[in-house]
Amino acid sequence: MSAPDSVPEPTVTTVSAPAGTFVGAEVGATSVWKGIRYAEPPTGPNRWRAPRPAVVPADPVRADAFGPAAPQALTPALDLGEGIRLDEDCLFLNVWSPTAAVSAHASDAVPRPVMVWIHGGAYTFGAASQRVYDGTAMSSFGDVVVVTLNYRLGALGFLDLAEFDLGDEVFDSNLALRDVLLALEWVRDNIGAFGGDARNVTVFGESAGGGIVTALLATPSAEGLFHRAIAESSPASSMYGTERARTVADRFLAEVAVEPAEIGRLRDLSVDTIVAAATRVYDRVPVDEPGTLAWAPVVDGDLLPEHPITVLHQGRGHPVPLIIGTNHDEATLFKFMKSPLMPITSDSITTMMTKLATENPDAVLPSREQLLGAYEGVRQRAIGLGIARDIGFRMPTVWLVEGHSRIAPTYLYRFDWSTPMLRLIGMGAAHATELPYVWGNLDVNPRDFTFRLGGHRVGREISDRFLGWWTSFASSGEPGGEWPPYSNGRASLLIDKRDTIVHDVDATLRKGWGDAVLAFS
Repeated sequence: MSAPDSVPEPTVTTVSAPAGTFVGAEVGATSVWKGIRYAEPPTGPNRWRAPRPAVVPADPVRADAFGPAAPQALTPALDLGEGIRLDEDCLFLNVWSPTAAVSAHASDAVPRPVMVWIHGGAYTFGAASQRVYDGTAMSSFGDVVVVTLNYRLGALGFLDLAEFDLGDEVFDSNLALRDVLLALEWVRDNIGAFGGDARNVTVFGESAGGGIVTALLATPSAEGLFHRAIAESSPASSMYGTERARTVADRFLAEVAVEPAEIGRLRDLSVDTIVAAATRVYDRVPVDEPGTLAWAPVVDGDLLPEHPITVLHQGRGHPVPLIIGTNHDEATLFKFMKSPLMPITSDSITTMMTKLATENPDAVLPSREQLLGAYEGVRQRAIGLGIARDIGFRMPTVWLVEGHSRIAPTYLYRFDWSTPMLRLIGMGAAHATELPYVWGNLDVNPRDFTFRLGGHRVGREISDRFLGWWTSFASSGEPGGEWPPYSNGRASLLIDKRDTIVHDVDATLRKGWGDAVLAFS
């Protein structure tokens, strides 16, 4: 017999939706369906093509295991989930719902708010199956329906060949964004069967996922597919035009030894060959061009007609309520991992600023003295970390909220809390360290050392606050508590052991960096 406080044994729960009949598991107060196909396999002739909606299966589908993750280079630090394999056929999603919303006796239940998660990973790594993204705690805490999804990564998701003469070959752009849009259409058409309210959908994501969220705010075809948005540590300015995308594509073609005239051969390459080549390009581009990424959304004039950061800075995005913010020490993770993704050294920062000046001839870039004035009092060796953090994350966020707050309620935060262990090793509130608190999953990764020296009690309190803010926002468009919108004197919530509201916390940074958006073309 199970102990009284043990996890209850799952029972079968079945829902019938326009997309098919899905057999999931009911575990206590939460029901979950995993590995639901939302698109046909993007393989063979469908490689580098826009996703096609999944064919409705004739028979009930067992939805009790995650689908494969998108092909990627595996790293020891990345926990994709127990037993998860990689496969090009990766376009699956997962749903957690309050059992009361979908039980046989809940025909009169009020539809729950829906929260759709877009995972991060530099547009190159990650999966919806990562243990930190288990939606049980969030669904239970906030009485919401949680959806997590996979999208194509690296070259398979972001290679852009629009600048090539393709002849009879057809290669679509921004495949990962198109995957997310199709998943949102699936949510719109099917989530009612899972107890969700298709008229109240919040998209939320972190890092690359946050970048996709901010891109969606400026994507015309995304209109009406979501009604609120949360962007955690969005690299909102790290999206590029077709000329830069062509340069990356040239590098990739050289790596796989395919000439532009024989571009159709790309569909014959093995997945391993593509991932290996894409990884080499991913590693090399930020070294040669500091401050840029190899794989990222492309301003293609089609799906993304204009650069999202420009659209949002000018207050022309979709006017939906928004929570957006960054972490106090974003760049330390990249230093800790010896990653070239962020320009931390003096030489790389100088190269980046010179290139930004070249690509933004009409912008007034800050002088060296003006920029360093924003970091007065910062230790000399930490200035590079501050500049990298701010050009990559904080300033794009500030430029964005200055515009979006004019058209919709916008809430700005900065995550400052770090555990004793993270403080000891000098990471602080690094990139992605807020994720366990957001999801209420503080101890799910056996390789995570965050709490080795304590911090659980405060961490749990912070997690409860995060769950409250995020799910309240999904329900009502307001995070609740005493968190005022940014329009109230540039208010920002600083999240720490004790939270504080600070008005114009970024005044010094804004003075140092200026009001003009700085982004690579």
